[in-house]
Amino acid sequence: MLLETNGLKYEWVDNWIKIPDPRRTPTGRADGRTHGVAVSKTGDIFIFHQADPAMLRYDAQGNLKDSWGSEYPTAHGLTLVEEDGEERLWLVDTDTAEVVKTTLTGERLQTITRPDHSGYADGATYMPTWVAVNEKRFGGNGDIWLADGYGSGMIHRYNKVGEYLATITGGEGAGGQFKCPHGISFRFSDAGNELFIADRGNQQVQVYNAEGNFKRAFGSDVLNSPCVIAFHGDRLVVPELYGRVAILEFDGGLVGYVGDNESAKDLKDWPNVAASDIHPGKLNSPHSLAVDADGNLFVVEWIIGGRVTKLTISS
Repeated sequence: MLLETNGLKYEWVDNWIKIPDPRRTPTGRADGRTHGVAVSKTGDIFIFHQADPAMLRYDAQGNLKDSWGSEYPTAHGLTLVEEDGEERLWLVDTDTAEVVKTTLTGERLQTITRPDHSGYADGATYMPTWVAVNEKRFGGNGDIWLADGYGSGMIHRYNKVGEYLATITGGEGAGGQFKCPHGISFRFSDAGNELFIADRGNQQVQVYNAEGNFKRAFGSDVLNSPCVIAFHGDRLVVPELYGRVAILEFDGGLVGYVGDNESAKDLKDWPNVAASDIHPGKLNSPHSLAVDADGNLFVVEWIIGGRVTKLTISS
């Protein structure tokens, strides 16, 4: 099935991988299962999902290579970084508030905990969603940024060894107070590394420099629910929970939407809809997305049982 938007063409590859039957799912909840995705430099695809095992590793052809992670019952954010030539994973489990750096095989290397910030003095919830790292290989200083997207709505900054440094709230600039800063990611360039924030509740992207200074906000005229920000060349690729992937120019101009199905949110029990309401070519509830070196997209959705769709870029 070919999807086209403003000169971009993607081939929808349905059921690209098979998600193993889980040995356990979180009890007492009706959460979706595929929440995070990342692509390694070898082209392997990592899926972080709410089941046991929580981490699934596939090769570029969709064959399951490895699985691990029984200790992450509410798997959520997944970020792949590289340190001294070695790839690492940052994992965020929302309900347990665990934020952990691991090897690609699950060995735990570092943890980040909630800072002693006055914003929590009144009992504000701490429920982190995503990590971004100002990577040293791209001229950064190794600082770790943590979005408390489902809790206080603040974003905390730590140095490379995990010492708390500062917090941003959105109130620093014209973008306004964050409202569910769900996914965060760095864009690295010679002009200076920038932190992109999917400010989901405000239907916009906010951008800060690596020192935590507000630079700009955009997207409120074309976005409905940005979850994370991925990059391909000078374009932003943004999975939106309300049933689509938005592709934007670097200045925020809309290129187009892929898999547009915004009305899905009106279905009964959305996003945990019945299988009969899930259709090829139409997205239901994109939660995260990764782009490989060729520009192919891997979209994971918040659906009971999970769905991982490959959108192969076509000439």
